[in-house]
Amino acid sequence: MARATVLIDGNNFYASCEAVLDASVIGRPLVVLSNNDGCIVSRSAEARALGIPMGAPCFKVRAELQRHNVIVRSSNYSLYADMSMRLMATLEQWVEELEIYSIDEAFGLLSRPPSLDGQPGELRTWGLELRRQVRRRLGLPVAVGIASTKVRAKIANRIAKRDPAHGGVFDLEAVADADAALESIAIEDVWGIGRRLSRWCRLRGIAHARALRDMPSGELRRRCGVVGVRLQQELRGIACLPLVEEPPAKRETCVSRSFSTPIRCREELRQAVATYLVRAAEKLRRQRQLCGCVTVFVRSSPFDGSSFYSNAATVRLTTASNDTGVLLAAALPLVEELFRPHKPLQKAGVLLQQLQGDSELQGHLLEPLEPAQQRRRQALMAVVDGLNRRYGSATVQWAACGLAPRWAMRRSRLSGAATTRIAELPRVWA
Repeated sequence: MARATVLIDGNNFYASCEAVLDASVIGRPLVVLSNNDGCIVSRSAEARALGIPMGAPCFKVRAELQRHNVIVRSSNYSLYADMSMRLMATLEQWVEELEIYSIDEAFGLLSRPPSLDGQPGELRTWGLELRRQVRRRLGLPVAVGIASTKVRAKIANRIAKRDPAHGGVFDLEAVADADAALESIAIEDVWGIGRRLSRWCRLRGIAHARALRDMPSGELRRRCGVVGVRLQQELRGIACLPLVEEPPAKRETCVSRSFSTPIRCREELRQAVATYLVRAAEKLRRQRQLCGCVTVFVRSSPFDGSSFYSNAATVRLTTASNDTGVLLAAALPLVEELFRPHKPLQKAGVLLQQLQGDSELQGHLLEPLEPAQQRRRQALMAVVDGLNRRYGSATVQWAACGLAPRWAMRRSRLSGAATTRIAELPRVWA
């Protein structure tokens, strides 16, 4: 039985999540902003139809947003992450194998049923029912691309989104003229083709996906190596990119943010570094990893000209750990080394390196760690993480992070997190 690769992608995911919990924005133009309410990172279909550009700084298009009565929202990462988790849990029930590709995208693998003449059957009906169920359960619109390989599924998904006549589902292997569909995809829009490679293709007359599929493989190999050949084979319907159900272990974990206002005080920088380190340690425990090295980095605004300042400092742990207390004790002294009184800082971050699995721990001869003490600390971290997951982020917080810091990320148009905080459940008056 033939196998099909599907790509399920949330339409305007951030904007769609906002509409799930606020029916008043449905059918109205809406944009979501990046950190510190900076740039537009998501647009509803109505906002896109108005020609509002993606990635534009909010202050540059503020007049246009006001003229069209566009709703503006700050990024609500708690809401988006929870809705993504619910979406992926729903998709797992619809495919035989699932690879979570991003917060709003997932590849799936399933068997294609045979048709009456013995040829592979179509999956459009399956895709339409999947869309209906996701919309009914979660309120999220999705597009479904169906093909024989990952790259072709990406193309099918793009066509499903672009042409409303397909109803959000496009099966590239079931259409009468697949070559015409490939010709409709510009070379710049092919998955895996970057700006430099697309320019190289254009100079050789390769303007769309079909031309890339049919070009001599030797020429592509000389330019891109085996990666380019795999891409071409995928376009030809030969699967070269398998699904990855378990992502590889991370080699580094980083948490960094720009400040809403520049930091000029040593204590505020300590609070920022502590806040980012607490978040990084939570991610590390969720990944079931330990770190052996912590790097703290800071920088001022790149627009400061001659006064630009950037620096980093690193500390190595004698015993790898994911204990927040251990990481704070090791990294906070680096603040003294990095802080400069006359250099207002615009951004800081922490980078956890030398990661290893938490199933095995190499001790240190000169600094032994009692097993009983280690178990108590692990139990404490598990309790803290559990409380924060159940009752909301920072329900249990470390004192080093401070209370309501002045430098915290600006999110003046933040919506509620009703799916993760019971106090923010929407109220309905009937």
